[in-house]
Amino acid sequence: MSLVRPLMTNVRLSSPPLKGLGMNGVKDPTNGVAIAANGSTLGNGSLNGTVAAWERFVAGADIVQGVRPEILMSWYRCREEYGVDPCLDRAPAAAEASPHSIEHDVVFAGLGGVAASAADKVGSDCLIAVTDSDGRVLASYGSQRVLRLAADSNLAPWYAWSEWASGTNGIGTALESHGPVIVAGPEHWCRTFHSWICAGIAVRDVVTDEPLAALGISCWKSSLPGTALPWLRKAVATSEATLRQRATQSGTLLAAAFADSRLAPSTPLAAVDVAGNVVLANTEAAVLLGIPADTPAYAPSDRWTPHLPALLQLVHRAIGCARQDSHWSGTTQIFIPFLGAPVPVAVRPISVGTQVIGALLAFGSADSADGDLPSAIPSSDATPNSTGSTPVSRRVVALRQDRWVLLDPAEIRFAEVDHNNVWLMSDQGRLLAASRGLDRLEQQLEDKGFLRVHRRFLVNLNRIREISQGFKGSLFLHTDTRTHESIPVARRHLADVRQALGLQGHG
Repeated sequence: MSLVRPLMTNVRLSSPPLKGLGMNGVKDPTNGVAIAANGSTLGNGSLNGTVAAWERFVAGADIVQGVRPEILMSWYRCREEYGVDPCLDRAPAAAEASPHSIEHDVVFAGLGGVAASAADKVGSDCLIAVTDSDGRVLASYGSQRVLRLAADSNLAPWYAWSEWASGTNGIGTALESHGPVIVAGPEHWCRTFHSWICAGIAVRDVVTDEPLAALGISCWKSSLPGTALPWLRKAVATSEATLRQRATQSGTLLAAAFADSRLAPSTPLAAVDVAGNVVLANTEAAVLLGIPADTPAYAPSDRWTPHLPALLQLVHRAIGCARQDSHWSGTTQIFIPFLGAPVPVAVRPISVGTQVIGALLAFGSADSADGDLPSAIPSSDATPNSTGSTPVSRRVVALRQDRWVLLDPAEIRFAEVDHNNVWLMSDQGRLLAASRGLDRLEQQLEDKGFLRVHRRFLVNLNRIREISQGFKGSLFLHTDTRTHESIPVARRHLADVRQALGLQGHG
């Protein structure tokens, strides 16, 4: 027997449906309810099948048929990684907004303007919402009727519509994807939202490709207007055109900083953006990086990405330091395959006002760039050995405000990833790891008794104090009973955790 009773929606058409191919290439009936992002029609038959598939998946099935791949992937994230309750009756309140860049403000202002005047282009009975990169609704527009209906689900300002907060939905799933996304009726992860058909699209930073904001269109028990997807694409294209123009201006400023560097002509020098892509490099630096020399790439699409992962990580960390301290600069070493050896590099962030737009990298002896630069980035974390592989440091490097903290792995109870940041729960408090990404930290700690138990969590097995069992055999690990720290174990990691903890014979 199904654990969840489906909510059958009464569907009416607000405009003549479009014919097209539905699930598995089968033609849908002409009384469809939505247009998929690829232009095909989602019909009643397809969505009725989705109701049954949703029931089975929520009840624990791992394989279901008749669900679009992008929706099924989202369901897996909601169930396995985010643990969103499918019976959630409304979106939760959003957390306090995190600091954001000028690019965010530019996008918010632009999207707010087009959303406020969208009724005559999209339809007066649709709700238009603008969110930040965390799915936090900043503004919503529509008729009084649709605004009241949306308020029942908290589809309103200051509520969170990210996937990890509210499950599969047009806005949250768009932030996890590239291009427009449509979520129709029972494709929503939460049953309460099955009466909605939603389309969303994210605006992404043209330099880093990180989402900056999202724009969504939602309709109650009716199909999306045929103008919905074209309007979303046009609105985002306009925002991204503005971002490309600003990024090109930043590239020009980075090239100017390169020209004004006042370094010895023989110093290998490169100007890079905040993603580590090269805007301009002299001949000496271009040889090291394997890119063209003395050719400025002002536009972000023209810039070169060096085949040096350690350099990209270095730039990411340096930009983070510069954003926290406007006077920061630093030196370290980085392994250059062309030379088969580590090379010192001095980092000078470049800012316009309060915004960091990139950095100058001077290779060679540290004092050739600036003898007063502090060694702010641990070289052991950025310098591979002579074989080209990264050595495993005995200490884990973390950041507390403007100081580096060297942790013994035994001091770390677990690590949790939040977007690209990795947070360490340690005996010295909650610290930001220097490593970007949990995969890298997992490699560093692979022989230190740590085990990956979830997409978001890496746990020190020696610090587990209690284990509790949840619904349908799920497990939760507790590393500090005083603070009630609880780490969920994802379904696919259950066997590894049980084996590592010696629980094979226990229910």
